[in-house]
Amino acid sequence: MRSRIVFAVIVALWLGVMPTTADEPVDAEVNWRIRQEGTANSQILQTLHYLTDVYGPRLTGSPNHEAAAQWAVDQLEEWGLQNGHLEAWDFGHPGWLNERLTAHIVSPVKDHLVCEVLAWTPGTEGTVKGDVYQLRPPLRPTEEALSTYLDSVQDAVAGKIVLFGEHRLVPVTLAGSARRREESTLRADYNPEGTNPSAQVSPPRQSTSADSDVLSAREVAQRVARFLRSSDALVQVNDAGRDHGQIRAFSNRTYDPEQVLPTVIMRNEDFGRISRLLEHDAVSLEFNIVNRWYPEGSTSYNAIAEIPGTDKADEVIMLGGHLDSWHAATGATDNGIGSAVMMEAARILQALGVAPRRTIRVALWSGEEQGLLGSQAYVE
Repeated sequence: MRSRIVFAVIVALWLGVMPTTADEPVDAEVNWRIRQEGTANSQILQTLHYLTDVYGPRLTGSPNHEAAAQWAVDQLEEWGLQNGHLEAWDFGHPGWLNERLTAHIVSPVKDHLVCEVLAWTPGTEGTVKGDVYQLRPPLRPTEEALSTYLDSVQDAVAGKIVLFGEHRLVPVTLAGSARRREESTLRADYNPEGTNPSAQVSPPRQSTSADSDVLSAREVAQRVARFLRSSDALVQVNDAGRDHGQIRAFSNRTYDPEQVLPTVIMRNEDFGRISRLLEHDAVSLEFNIVNRWYPEGSTSYNAIAEIPGTDKADEVIMLGGHLDSWHAATGATDNGIGSAVMMEAARILQALGVAPRRTIRVALWSGEEQGLLGSQAYVE
């Protein structure tokens, strides 16, 4: 599968950089050489090893990301690409890195808990231990309803480790998580001839005056986070709410540690166990979270290198993807493999000694996970 993806990328590049007409056949010898080089000398797994095992995770602004970007530039230049450099852009927020996370239930039973830290949240400044309080805000509240509820529990959350929300009951999934879509389905969804006549378009939802007063889930979460911080709670615990122990941990969108508590996303099974225990007894948890902040991370970098063109060198074909990742894993699928494929495609063309008319530029972006920021900065 990897080799087919790389081959497809290279063929697309080759058609873009070489003069072709509708009647001109693709150069079979070049195609054969591409396949041979990719099969016999592939570096894609080695590249992915460095991007993930060595430098992952690669959160924007973190030392890991900058090191990965510099390694990518150095590697591309070692393969023969030119004009390799890190191109700076203003991220505007400090870098952040989680160095340590331990979590345990210590009473009424003892066990290890599985969770991940929310990015750009503070640490615990040592081990903290506290009783658990489960916060249950009203569903789809108005500003007034949420404020009334939070005021009523302010004394209760002080000095506590707080579970935010009800335990989510995740439906049982018996089907495999990965499945191949039939060609007929793809054609129906992505009809190359134009609008799909069978598509059912729902009419736009009509908002009501009552809806306009209801806070969104994000607004509720932001208000709760600020409330817990100001109420001297110890740690905020969110339910991952996913099956098979999956945890997706994103970030504190304010990037300001003064507005939030140390916050973790806990495996759904562990969150549910604590919630059920609370129905019968007091529960105590213990956390040790060490997070580091890097002011220099406010400047982030895109990794750039290129194969110069010949007579049309000022025309550039871009080849790239985002190098940054989230922090809870090593960023293999999102988007380490995509970056590795782009690097491998460029390596193969360079190894074959092709002389493209147009410049082929490899760009590995940062800041994608925060809103396509690195590529936007490049364009601007």
